[in-house]
Amino acid sequence: MKVGVYICHCGKNIASIIDVEKVAEEISKVTHVSIVKHYPFMCSELGQKLIIDDLRGGRVDRVVVAACSPRMHEDTFRKALEEAGVNPYLLEIANIREQCSWVHYDDPENATLKAIDLIKAAIARVVNYKPIEKITFPAHKEVLVIGGGIAGIRASLDLAKAGFKVYLVEREPSIGGQMAKLDKTFPTLDCSLCILTPLMNEVARHENITLLTYSEVIDISGRAGDFKVKVVKKPRYVQEDKCISCGDCAKTCPVKVPDEFNYGLSYRKAIYRPFAQSIPSAYVIDPKHCLYLTKGVCQLCARACRVGAINYEMKEEIIELNVGAIIIATGYQLYDIRKLSEYGYGRYKNVIHGMEFERISAADGPTKGKIVRPSDGKTPEVVAIILCAGSRDESHLPYCCKVGCMVGLKHAYYIASSLPNSRIYIFYTDIRAAGKGFEEFYQRIRSLENVYLIKGKPMEIREEDGKLVFDVFDITANELYRFTVDLVILESGLIPNQNVKPLTSMLKLPLSQDGFLLELHPKLKPVETAINGVFICGCAQGLKDIPDTVAQASASAAAAISLLAKGEVEAEPFTVEIDEELCSGCGICVASCPYNALKIDPDKRVAEVDVAACRGCGTCVAACPTSAITQKQFTDKAIVEAVKALLS
Repeated sequence: MKVGVYICHCGKNIASIIDVEKVAEEISKVTHVSIVKHYPFMCSELGQKLIIDDLRGGRVDRVVVAACSPRMHEDTFRKALEEAGVNPYLLEIANIREQCSWVHYDDPENATLKAIDLIKAAIARVVNYKPIEKITFPAHKEVLVIGGGIAGIRASLDLAKAGFKVYLVEREPSIGGQMAKLDKTFPTLDCSLCILTPLMNEVARHENITLLTYSEVIDISGRAGDFKVKVVKKPRYVQEDKCISCGDCAKTCPVKVPDEFNYGLSYRKAIYRPFAQSIPSAYVIDPKHCLYLTKGVCQLCARACRVGAINYEMKEEIIELNVGAIIIATGYQLYDIRKLSEYGYGRYKNVIHGMEFERISAADGPTKGKIVRPSDGKTPEVVAIILCAGSRDESHLPYCCKVGCMVGLKHAYYIASSLPNSRIYIFYTDIRAAGKGFEEFYQRIRSLENVYLIKGKPMEIREEDGKLVFDVFDITANELYRFTVDLVILESGLIPNQNVKPLTSMLKLPLSQDGFLLELHPKLKPVETAINGVFICGCAQGLKDIPDTVAQASASAAAAISLLAKGEVEAEPFTVEIDEELCSGCGICVASCPYNALKIDPDKRVAEVDVAACRGCGTCVAACPTSAITQKQFTDKAIVEAVKALLS
């Protein structure tokens, strides 16, 4: 057995702390090592060529690369082995950057000794490896997209145009998401719906897209290439194919309820369309407030409908899908700013959040675009805009929402352009205007004569004689000021859409510290996840603006296309194997497997593994009481020998 060890300097990331030459000298003495080389950048083309040439020349038959985390470049080096005609799984990565030089930057001597130990352990493992043959399975060229906001819409259209069948699932009665509620988008200030509506209509018309609105995913099983999905489609009580959106039904409906699309600033009927441009364009009945569905009386909407589209007998429908990949685009929600009790949201009618103001400003909003105070409908003369309401606050959300500064500036523009005699105060911690055209937009708002930016965080808001009063310590002026205003707009923090939680449980998807879906690698694989065939995009992955959301949505579509284009996908290589002679058929492994990849053969009374479903987590290996299950490359012998090498 001939092991080649290749040590990367990683520029200065490794070599400035670890004595690479000393490491190479010590490793050259280890049994089975035939070659030790070090190079500034092993991941470069020339670095990989060192490995390929040695493999082709027969000088080595197994490879250890001492470099950065395997999450970074394991695939890179596996491809190098494949190019040399060697099984790509006869490779081990010793992480001497993240686990060594980076964490022991202040102790070069011991960092060097630790690097030697890590590489010895990697050698001990790789000599116990056996070649793994790749297994491929047929893949369905259908994709499930969960979430009908701008991210889901863009991903669906990209997939559909590439010839893939798409099922777009949206839990609300219409697609459009949060973007549909916006009046304008920064920094160009073009009409939000003017951008969005053509895409929504294109989704509705595209022959490769099946639109499932008012629907939710309730179960997902299977693997990349062959996910089995159950979707529950809730009854609209209005037949989409018959409804002509005339609105006669809503005119006759006697029930009024707060309109959630306008955040309760206006009312809708029990039969309604979410907004004028909604897709599908059919009306929907709210079963919680419909008098016929709750009390068995009324039916005025059915009598008013000229085309007979109302059907009170509609039931929930379970739709079963078979797809090759899944894209999650579930977006974000507003942080509950009632938790910021000092600002009085929920107590004072004239303290509103930014999305409420967006609806007030919108031409299709509750006031038809006229900017007024919610309490009395009067035009505000002095307005306060408070940025970072709940964001960048250890007591609430420690992270930046990435869009709040620009949204606040946009809202200042709305007011300044509509009410030129008004005064607008923007209270901020920092102004973050990173992005194409954003700094120019920031400067444009600053130049407005009736807009004032104050670096300071408002204190408790009080209501006095119909006005809102609060104090602010102006950091720039080093003075404490009191402000009396007519309207306060809180640019609230944002959180992940909480409806994604059941999906994370079904798919075993990891989350980031802030609760967003965790990408496989923040730089190299920002739309992939730990589950092969499951991709993420938009604010489900992390907060971002519309341009970045659209770009990532297209990236997720491209990743799904890349996976399914050949019509087959590779199985997880590190699957488990069952020793039938040791297996007692107890079924403990079956109960422990989170992916339903194991079952008991009724004839042999032993466990068997579905390699297509197995994801190599190793849970069953730990659970097996007879040690009948082993995981490829993670055998007891390989791990024990690695531990011995570390302890030696």
